[in-house]
Amino acid sequence: MITSPKIRLLRRVLRHSGLLSLVLVLTALFAVVAGISLGMILPFVDLLFGEDPTGVAELAPGAGPLEQFRHEVQIRAAEWFFRGDTRDALRRVCLFLLGAFALKGVVGFLLAVASVLLEERVLNDLRDDLFTHIQSLSMRWFAGTRSGDLLARATNDIAVVRKAVSSMYRSMPRDALLAVVYLGIVFVASWRLALVCCVVFPVLALIVGVIGRRIRRHSGRAQASMADLASVFQETISGIRVVKAFSGEAFARSRFLGETHKYLKSIVRLRRVGSLASPTAEMMGAVGAVIVLWAGGNQVLDGQGLSATWFVIFLAAMVSLMQPVRALTQVHTHLEEGDAAAARIFEILDTEPRVKDRPGASTVEGLRRELRFENVSFEYDPEMPVIRDVSLAIARGQVVALVGPSGAGKSTLVDMIPRFHDPDAGRITIDGVDLRDIRVASLRKLLGIVTQETILFHDTIRANIAYADPEPDFEQVIAAAKAANAHEFIEQARDGYETVIGDRGLRLSGGERQRLSIARAIYRNPEILIFDEATSSLDSESEAKVQQAIDRLVEGRTVVVIAHRLSTVRHADQIVVLERGRVAEVGSHDELLERGATYARLVESQFRGVLTSGRSAA
Repeated sequence: MITSPKIRLLRRVLRHSGLLSLVLVLTALFAVVAGISLGMILPFVDLLFGEDPTGVAELAPGAGPLEQFRHEVQIRAAEWFFRGDTRDALRRVCLFLLGAFALKGVVGFLLAVASVLLEERVLNDLRDDLFTHIQSLSMRWFAGTRSGDLLARATNDIAVVRKAVSSMYRSMPRDALLAVVYLGIVFVASWRLALVCCVVFPVLALIVGVIGRRIRRHSGRAQASMADLASVFQETISGIRVVKAFSGEAFARSRFLGETHKYLKSIVRLRRVGSLASPTAEMMGAVGAVIVLWAGGNQVLDGQGLSATWFVIFLAAMVSLMQPVRALTQVHTHLEEGDAAAARIFEILDTEPRVKDRPGASTVEGLRRELRFENVSFEYDPEMPVIRDVSLAIARGQVVALVGPSGAGKSTLVDMIPRFHDPDAGRITIDGVDLRDIRVASLRKLLGIVTQETILFHDTIRANIAYADPEPDFEQVIAAAKAANAHEFIEQARDGYETVIGDRGLRLSGGERQRLSIARAIYRNPEILIFDEATSSLDSESEAKVQQAIDRLVEGRTVVVIAHRLSTVRHADQIVVLERGRVAEVGSHDELLERGATYARLVESQFRGVLTSGRSAA
C-alpha cells in the first residue's frame, strides 16, 4: 500500500539521484549476470548429456516466438561453446561459467558499497533534519513532550526506517529484477508451465497484503511502546539521585520491567505476524512447484515438445525464482514497519515552530533605551493562563527583580525575553521593536542566562564556559571564570580547565556547577543578564562570592533577577511582584515595605521562617 510516509521517504532517496542511478544500473547488471549464470546450464547439460551437442534439431513448423527464441539460443550456444572436441568445449563452458560468477561477485560488491553509501546518506539527512528541526521548536512544545520519546524516534525509529529505505532502492529493485529475469527464463523454457505457476501469484499477493496491513498496525504500537520504555529509562538515569535517596530502586525496577514486558508483548506480536509472510510465500511456491513438476515431468516423459535440457533449466529458474519472491515478501514487511516509524518521525518534522523569524525580520545591535512588556498574556493550557495582561518597562542599565510565590509566572515571563515562548497576546519590545520582528539568533546574542537548573555538558570546563563558541578565547574563558569566582576551584581540578566534568557536571558540587553556569553567561559579555534563581544552589560562602561577582557584572548592563531569597534583591532598582500571573506591585524595596501589601507579607514570611529555623537549630 502506497502511503504518504513511503512517498516522502522515496523523495528523500531521489535527492541523491546520481548515486541512485549508479545503484540501479549495478542492480540491472547484477540481475543480467545472474540470469546468464543460470543460462549456462543449457550448454553444460547439452555437452554432458546431449546426444550431439553441436547439432540443433530443426524448428517445428508453426512454432511461436518463444520456441523460435529458444531455438536461436541453442544455435548460438552450439556456435560459441561446441567448437573443437568435447573436452575443449567443456573447458570453454567451465571458463565462461567461472568468468560469469566472478563478474557477478564484482558487480555484487560494487552494488553493496554503493547501496550502503546511498542508504547512509539518506538516513544522515533524515537524522540531521530531525535534530535541526527539534531545536527550532518552542519550549512550549518541549513542555508537552517526553525526552525519552524523542530519543526513541531519533534512534529506534531511524533504525527501523533504515530497513525500509534499504528495501526501497536496494532490495526491491534487485529482487524484482531477478524475479523478472528468472521468470523470463521460465517462460522461454515453457510458457505453458509458466502460466500454471502464475495462478499462485495473485493468491500470494492477496495474503501478503493482508499481512502487511497487520504489520503496519502492530509496528506502530511496538514503536510507541519502545518510546515509553526509553522515557522510563531516561527519567530514571537522569533522576538517579532521587531514586537512591528515596530507596526507590525496587519501584524504578518494577516500573521499568512493566514497560519492558509491554514492549516484549508488542514486538512478539509484530514478529509473529511478520514471520507469516516468508513461509506463506514458500508454501505457495511449493504448491506451484509440485504442480509444475507433475505437469512438466509428464510432458518430458510423453515427448510433448519439452526436452529434458529445457525442463532442467525451467526447474533451475523456478528454484532461483523462489529466493527473490521470498525476499520481496520481506521487503513488504520492512516497508510496512518503516511506514509506521517514518510516520512518527515526520510527525515531528511537520510540527511548525511557534517561535521563528518573521519574514523581513531585522537584526538588533543592542539595547539603547528599554525593554518593555505591553499587555502580555501567555498560557500553556487555555483553562490555566500563566501570564495575564502584564505591562512592565525595564530601562537600560536597570537591575529589576521579579519576586512572588511559586507558580506566579516569574520564570515564564523571563523566558519570553529570549523568545523561548512568544506571547499569546500583547507584545514585548526592545526600543519599540517587537521581539518577533527581530531575528532570534540576533536577539539571543544580547543575552546571558543563568537558569535555576544548572545545565552543563559532558565536556571540559573550558568547553562548557565557552559553549557554542567555535573558536574560544582561552584568556576570555579565564576572565569569565575569575569574574564568577570559579577560577580557584578550576585550577585545583585534576586537569584544570581541561577537566572533563561528567554528564550534567555530576563530578562537581552544586555550587561549583552554578558558578560555571554563571561564568558561561559572563563569557558572552551580554548586554542583558538574566538570573533565574542563580544563587539558589549555593551555600552561604559560595553565595557571597557569586553575589560579589554579580555586583561587579551589573555595572552598565540590564539585569533581570528572579529570586526567592528576598535578601538578595533588596538593592534592585525596581522590584516587580507577581501574583497569579499578574503584576501586583512595582517599586523599590523600601517603597514596597511601606505599602504593607504582597511584598511586605513575603518579606515577613521569609523573616519569620529564618527566625523559626534559627530557633530550631539552637
